[in-house]
Amino acid sequence: MKNYLVPLTLTLAALAACQPASENKAAEKSDKALAFPSTYSPQPSNTVLLKNAKLIDGVSKEIREGDLLVADGKIAFVGTGEVPDDATEIDVEGRFVTPGIIDIHSHLGNYPTPSVRAHGDGNEATSPITSEVDAEHGVWPQDPGFDEALQGGVTTLHILPGSANLFGGKGVTLRNVPSRTVQGMKFPDAPETLKMACGENPKRVYGAKGGPASRMGNVAGYRKNWIKAAEYKAKRDKGGDYKRDLQLETLADVLDGKILVNMHCYRADEMVQILDIAKEFDYKVTTFHHAVESYKIGDILADNDVCSAMWADWGSFKMESYDYIRENVPFVHAAGACAMIHSDDENNVQRLNQEVAKTWSDGNRAGLDISKAEAWQWLSTNPAKALGILDETGTLEAGKRADIVVWNGDPFSAYARPDKVMIDGAILYDRETGLKPKSDFRLGHADLSEGVR
Repeated sequence: MKNYLVPLTLTLAALAACQPASENKAAEKSDKALAFPSTYSPQPSNTVLLKNAKLIDGVSKEIREGDLLVADGKIAFVGTGEVPDDATEIDVEGRFVTPGIIDIHSHLGNYPTPSVRAHGDGNEATSPITSEVDAEHGVWPQDPGFDEALQGGVTTLHILPGSANLFGGKGVTLRNVPSRTVQGMKFPDAPETLKMACGENPKRVYGAKGGPASRMGNVAGYRKNWIKAAEYKAKRDKGGDYKRDLQLETLADVLDGKILVNMHCYRADEMVQILDIAKEFDYKVTTFHHAVESYKIGDILADNDVCSAMWADWGSFKMESYDYIRENVPFVHAAGACAMIHSDDENNVQRLNQEVAKTWSDGNRAGLDISKAEAWQWLSTNPAKALGILDETGTLEAGKRADIVVWNGDPFSAYARPDKVMIDGAILYDRETGLKPKSDFRLGHADLSEGVR
């Protein structure tokens, strides 16, 4: 097997784009109201023409054939167009080219590898209400898992707190690039998110610690805190003196529509109850996560414009996941709702194309007629929509960020692997040359990842 290790010089070159001057320049363009603004700056890229590609663009329902031009880190055209004289031409010889994969539910960085207790920063399990905490403050940028996810074609990740609490804290959307700081990975101007959880987890964690100890207690806990948030928002909106409260500030921003709610929830009946609470307090649930019973309420999710992030075939590992089916994702899609795959796992994130292939196959075997091109939306288009970044990434369309994967075969095959992965037009992974970012943590250690994918 080839050695795909990147020499130290390549690793340092990959980090060169994260120098302070670039960070400061990016920060100047960021929202000044943010306490921890993004300092992300795209790595240098060339004008590249990918010729003779089979294009799964994340928009069309059919696979297209044509070329794709990358210029200034953006997609210049898809299909046919004028090619600049300075373009580097890469003949992909009929290989598949897709948008980069977006994992809407990841804990990389918060639960990094090595998986030791010292690295467990995903759950602030000290109170059922911790909306004041932020996942980005627990992300370790050196997590080797980011490197492995890149090899699987993942270009953007949404890192969430765990699901111990009713209100678990904010999530953060990251570019899958080498960086010395988490701010250097933050997707510029991506909307903030809030992780919430329903069902078994909060009542199991807090049942012996003052509650909630039941689903009744869970719902009461949400409502009591939304009432507090509404009162806090009213005081803040008046513009007078008020005592700043980070916990209530997050919830008030949800009520203002500034923060997207991502809700850990398994059972169909509970998801509908959560939607009722959202209507009571006039906020929107953007996405239900895990959502193993979404297939029962696909029409309700579609009517409320709510997405579901699901596994292909994980279930029955606890009572609220008992009634799962392998056709969950395609059935939700067939009902007209926004469906997508997520990983929630450091290994699954490396092969999300296989997860989609499994559930797509199960759906079609059950009688649905979903094309591969349409099913790819579960990997890129719909996660981008749910994260509020679809205008920038998630599809192969002119003007969008050049987040692109070139595959060595049909990405719906278990044998397919990415040959090249581009982020903002820069090639960060190249199977042929061995180019791959390498975490500082791995430098000087034996490479245990050889042969993982």
